[in-house]
Formats: sequence, structure tokens, C-alpha cells
Amino acid sequence: MDPNSVKSTLSNLAFGNVMAAAARDYQKELLAQGKAQASSSNNEEVDLDELMDDPELEKLHADRIAALKKEAEKRESMKRQGHGEYREITEGDFLGEVTGSEKVICHFYHHEFYRCKIMDKHLKTLAPIHLDTKFIKLDAENAPFFVTKLGIKTLPCVVLFRKGIAIDRLVGFQDLGGKDDFSTKTLEILLTKKGIISEKKDEEEDEYDESRRRSVRSSATVDSDSD
Repeated sequence: MDPNSVKSTLSNLAFGNVMAAAARDYQKELLAQGKAQASSSNNEEVDLDELMDDPELEKLHADRIAALKKEAEKRESMKRQGHGEYREITEGDFLGEVTGSEKVICHFYHHEFYRCKIMDKHLKTLAPIHLDTKFIKLDAENAPFFVTKLGIKTLPCVVLFRKGIAIDRLVGFQDLGGKDDFSTKTLEILLTKKGIISEKKDEEEDEYDESRRRSVRSSATVDSDSD
């Protein structure tokens, strides 16, 4: 046999053995990784099960559900009292409305006054956001007794009531820069400072934005009526 041929054959066999050994080592490494991942997964499942059975977490969850339920019941109660929307009332309704809620905003208006329509637009936007306060409007022409009783001489006039007592008022746009283009946010900040509405919470931002979009549509109607 040719010596060179024998040498080549032995060399090929040696290379083949090395490759086979490498393949076996690779398979062992893959198997070890699979076992490690399975073990980690099992540990995670155990941890999750332990968390689900944690009495403190269960209590926090139950407390959160109870708080949400209480808040929902409060909102429904407020809505039954006329909160959550900007409503028109009559002179005959007036006393019952302002004494029936702790905080009430009443806009005395005239249906032909452009500035009253501007105030309407902003109050309509705020009403569904600040549910703790009742927002109502009363045609001043049809409520002569209370217009005289409250000394209302300039419209729009927004009277702020707490527990049935008039505590403050906005006369015209004096406190709003004296111009027609004030924002809903400007009015909201002013009413907050006067204590008749509460500062809006972060989770109410979406609701505020939606109300703001509705107000933009209402603004187009006001501008159309003024032409």
C-alpha cells in the first residue's frame, strides 16, 4: 500500500473523530441549556402562584375594587341630583336646586347676549368633569324675583352657591381678562381658586380632552349664531 495513501486515510479518520466529538459536545450544551430554561420557567410559575396567593395583594385588590365601586355609586348619586351636565332650570326650580347640593354654579343669562353664549360654552364643557359641583343656568328675564333678590345688574352673571348661600359671583368677564376669547382652562382655574370646584385629577385628563373637543364644536355654533 502506498505510504502516502495510508497517511491521508489516517488523517481523514482523525479529523472525522474530532468533528464527531465536537458534535457530541454541542448536543450536550443544547441539552443543558434546555434544562436550565425549563428550571427557570418552573421557578417563575412557582413565584407567580405564590404572588397570587399573597393575602396582602388580595387585600389591596379587594380594597381597590371596593373604592371603585364606592366612587361609581357616588357618581350615580350625583347624577341623580342633576350633577354631571349643564342644565337649564326655571325660577320655580331655583331654590330646590341651589339648596339640594353642597356646591352649585348658576349662570343668570339672556338668550340674546353673545357673551352669555360664550359663558354657556365653557360651563357646558366643565360640568361633566367636575361632578361634585352642580352646573345650572337660569334665564334672567324669566326670574325677576331672584334677579332682584340677588342684586344682579349685569349679564352674564355666574353666582356661586355653597350649601344654599351665595358666596361669590363672576360679573361679565371682569375676572377673565375682560375679553371674549378666554379659554375654558382660564375659567376652570378661576373657579378652582374660588373653591367652588375641585382641582382636576390626572386620570380625568381624557375626559377633559373629550369635553374640550365637544366645546370646540359648540363654539362653531356660537359663532354661527352671532353672524
